[in-house]
Amino acid sequence: MRWDQLPRSDQVEDRRGSGGGMRRAGGLGIGTIILLGLAGWALGINPMYLIGGAEILSGLGGSPQQSQPAPGSGQRQPSPDQMSQFVSAVLGSTEVQWKEIFAQAGKRYEPPALVMFSGSTRSGCGAAMSAMGPFYCPNDQRVYLDTDFFQELEQRFRGCEAGSRSCQFSQAYVITHEVGHHVQNLLGVLPKVQQMQRGLDKADANQLQVRVELQADCLAGVWAHHAEEKWRFIEPGDVEAAMQTASAIGDDRLQRRSQGYVVPDAFTHGSSEQRVRWFMNGLKSGQVASCDTFRAAQL
Repeated sequence: MRWDQLPRSDQVEDRRGSGGGMRRAGGLGIGTIILLGLAGWALGINPMYLIGGAEILSGLGGSPQQSQPAPGSGQRQPSPDQMSQFVSAVLGSTEVQWKEIFAQAGKRYEPPALVMFSGSTRSGCGAAMSAMGPFYCPNDQRVYLDTDFFQELEQRFRGCEAGSRSCQFSQAYVITHEVGHHVQNLLGVLPKVQQMQRGLDKADANQLQVRVELQADCLAGVWAHHAEEKWRFIEPGDVEAAMQTASAIGDDRLQRRSQGYVVPDAFTHGSSEQRVRWFMNGLKSGQVASCDTFRAAQL
């Protein structure tokens, strides 16, 4: 992936090693948070729900929606290390592309901020920690990214060949998937789905969540389509590496690794095959309309 030519974003907030992390988050010990994070990952449940619920039950944290960033974690320009520059470039390219796409539909795109952190920090949705993986918080319209996740992706999940340039496109896919959730939020998809999920049982609510996640995969593909047209930044092997990553973090693959069997009703992100197919759908078409997972008869 040739990312040197991509525009840089000024919406990256770097909290790594700056006091943005926590020894205790929302009153819960870090050990408790790690256990809840791992349990959520293994069961296919968003760990933020478990952590937020634990904070409420313990009377320590209140509602997750009331959480605020840690003191001293205000927005700053990206530090000059290569990872922050890479993240800034990927985020900057999404700003350019989504502004153009929204403008064509007569809408205005407001870009999200992206928070880089180490270990743990606070978000508008509660505690943020590395065990959760990257996530988007609609309450503060920020993407949260512990960049150690990329190393975990290479070494533990074999999401791409460690140290290869193609791994960078896989990392870009992860970031742009989360930006895809921001696009969904601006389009009103996330609020509508959250409202619908309140009246459903767990299995049906999970099915809706799968459609949300697969649509975000497709929107990441739409970004890649238009960014490639503008900057010609994709190199041989990049797309294959991203698809290897999508396959590695499919619910079926993760469940099989963690518990030895697959429970489709517990899927929250979609199978490996589904994630690959929807990303490629967006990459080939470049059209947001091709990402309507909610009307698709078959995912």
